[in-house]
Amino acid sequence: MISVEAALDHLFALAAPLPAETVPLRRAAGRVLAEDAVARRDQPPFAAAAMDGYAIVAADHAPGRVLDVIGEAAAGHAFAGAVAPGQAVRIFTGAPVPPGADRVVIQEDVQRDGRRITLGARLDEAGHVRAAGQDFAAGARIEAPRRLGPADVALLAAMNVAELRVARRPVVAINATGDELVMPGEDPAPDQIVASNTFGLAAMAEAAGAEVRMLPIARDTVASLGTVLALAEGADLVVTVGGASVGDHDLVARVAEGRGLERAFYKIAMRPGKPLMAGRFGTAALLGLPGNPVSAMVCGHLFLLPMLRAMQGLPARAPERHEAVLARDVGANGPREHYMRARLSPGPGLPRIRPFARQDSALLSVLAEADALLIRPIGDAPRPAGTTVPYLPLTFRTD
Repeated sequence: MISVEAALDHLFALAAPLPAETVPLRRAAGRVLAEDAVARRDQPPFAAAAMDGYAIVAADHAPGRVLDVIGEAAAGHAFAGAVAPGQAVRIFTGAPVPPGADRVVIQEDVQRDGRRITLGARLDEAGHVRAAGQDFAAGARIEAPRRLGPADVALLAAMNVAELRVARRPVVAINATGDELVMPGEDPAPDQIVASNTFGLAAMAEAAGAEVRMLPIARDTVASLGTVLALAEGADLVVTVGGASVGDHDLVARVAEGRGLERAFYKIAMRPGKPLMAGRFGTAALLGLPGNPVSAMVCGHLFLLPMLRAMQGLPARAPERHEAVLARDVGANGPREHYMRARLSPGPGLPRIRPFARQDSALLSVLAEADALLIRPIGDAPRPAGTTVPYLPLTFRTD
């Protein structure tokens, strides 16, 4: 068995960054920027009013000053002239500040009588003008690699970037193996269960930017598994679920190797998830996950997500570990690194972490309640409540 760190090193060697493609801005959300995006203009492109009021010369900003209103400026409708001392232009938020004016007096500080205004006795000291280029200047960059969120897309639009270069989405083919499995909505026989792993893994991969192809369930025969693996042709990453152990019905390694799999490793010193396999499968990487539902999902979090990040050009690194304080005692750990499902709660400094009492790798209901994985190192001694421990935040939950 190899360590989690060694397994990740092997997986990153299999997960080469994919080529870039050009997409319109409307399709950029969630994609990973492959080349720097460059602003084509200043923002704002002109000095703009930050409040509704009157554009004036700064020297006229004095209590009781009377000014002549010579026009109006609104967003998209600039005033054509200039402002001289003793003059004002009615202006609305977002409108260009006319030449000559260098501040906006807010409308609450003004009394208007026809074509004249009188400034009040107590004036707001702020200038209420957004300088040209205050947000960013032409030539400013969003540097690659970066996964683009909604705020990034808004920024790119303001930069007048209509299309950009992003990493191609990894194509991930996922299949489950086992005579005991049926699809959701079917009627299982008394000795069958409903396939769940592939649906959870598909959701995880799609949230990470992948394009997922759900393959049919492969039965426990060489012919069926060979047929299903052939359907994965063209994928960048093939994910098999189940059939990677050492039992008489575990055929994935045998069939995949018969089709050219160059295995990188098999078995990992962790729980849940000991029977993990990976290698090069033609032009694709192959990741063989355990069949137990929680094992598959935890291994997806630890290994599938970092692979997908690396394939999209993001840094090849393990999931970031955080620290929390144990909320209850835990016993000694054994010869495998243990990733215990747990819940976080606020603390006076670090958060508190409480592992669930039930850690069976078949209990999806416990995983659905977890928002963290408490990490127990190999051979770790018993730890009392109050000990600082490492954990991984889970991305399964959205609340």
